Amino acid sequence: MSAASEPSLGGIPPVIDTLSPPSAIAGGDFEILGSHLSSGDRQSIVRFGDVTARLVIGGERRIVVRVPEEAVEGALTVESLGESSEIMTCALGFPVADDLHPVASPAVDDDGNIYTTQSGTRGEKVPVSVFKIDTSHTVHPFASEIVNPTGLVMSPWGDLLVSGRNNGTVYSVTPSGSVSVYAEGMGVATGIAMDGDQNLYVGDRTGTIFKIAPDRQIFVFATMEPSISAFHLAFGPDGGLYVTGPTTSSFDAVYRINPDGEVSDYVRGFGRPQGIAFDRDSNLYVATSYQGRKGVFRIDETKAVTQVLSGPGIVGLAFRPSGDVVLTTTTSVYRVSTDGWAPE
Repeated sequence: MSAASEPSLGGIPPVIDTLSPPSAIAGGDFEILGSHLSSGDRQSIVRFGDVTARLVIGGERRIVVRVPEEAVEGALTVESLGESSEIMTCALGFPVADDLHPVASPAVDDDGNIYTTQSGTRGEKVPVSVFKIDTSHTVHPFASEIVNPTGLVMSPWGDLLVSGRNNGTVYSVTPSGSVSVYAEGMGVATGIAMDGDQNLYVGDRTGTIFKIAPDRQIFVFATMEPSISAFHLAFGPDGGLYVTGPTTSSFDAVYRINPDGEVSDYVRGFGRPQGIAFDRDSNLYVATSYQGRKGVFRIDETKAVTQVLSGPGIVGLAFRPSGDVVLTTTTSVYRVSTDGWAPE
């Protein structure tokens, strides 16, 4: 029986004042603030469309609810004593692919196609190492022969550049899927990014950021503390190279490296920060945990940190030309609307 057709028990309808963050993927949490959200010892019922969710915290003015795997509709209601709240709209991540193994951010081309990896365990050679997900969300094998593909970036000439952490090599993959070596000798090559002059930057997990010039000469650009998993790189609109590299600390930083290779803390206080990306309005987003919450956080020009999405296991993100965002977890790829992400 639906919430609308269940008999009233004489309660007062719950009122939702705010819902945060504005979006989530399966396993993520929403915090709901309002009034009459629950009554006495009777637990309220929260639904996403017709799918009932699990309460993490219940209370008369505040509840926390976890998004179930089955939820696809972002129409959230709270029911207490047979009375239902008005619908509050939220953005739920839409799964576009699973049974994968991304370890960093996806890449997106100018047409909105998504590229991601089947990275495998260390030294494992999988039949298909890079997949292409087209705009209709059909998954296609794209490249093979790359062991432990890690970082991905689209080049200005249309090739996908892929780092392989198994042998410190960066590969170039043509639109037809032909693989060739772009550069070698980068240690445990992880995150990669390209600047406006077509210099490629590669993070070696042991702490070196390499710079590869267009003529393929390799330089040491900067030195950082080693990472326990991978470096993640993105160029900002100010020309700085922004870097995350999770360590054993629970107070990690997003770093900024200036064009001279000088490293400085940009914002600190994150737990295991991973994939990073800038939106078209120059806001920086990082997949991390922060103050006990997991998901994606926006860092604005004032360095204020705001959660925009909740979810577990997120390792990367990239914005599509349409403005929505693609997220990778350790097994899946999601597409999420960014409506509600803009700073107020």
